[in-house]
Amino acid sequence: MSMHPDPDLNPGDEAEPGTPGAGEDICEACAGTGRLGDGKACPECGGSGRVMRGIGGG
Repeated sequence: MSMHPDPDLNPGDEAEPGTPGAGEDICEACAGTGRLGDGKACPECGGSGRVMRGIGGG
């Protein structure tokens, strides 16, 4: 296991894109807008409004 996080992942991601049993979901921190109430980019999704979640299987 690597001790360095993948730079392409955001803090809200549970898996890398393409991982079996994972899929894209709406970021709960910003409700999918990519922005927080203060107008800054959401740190959980990196401003995309979407995160990768484990959805089952694998």
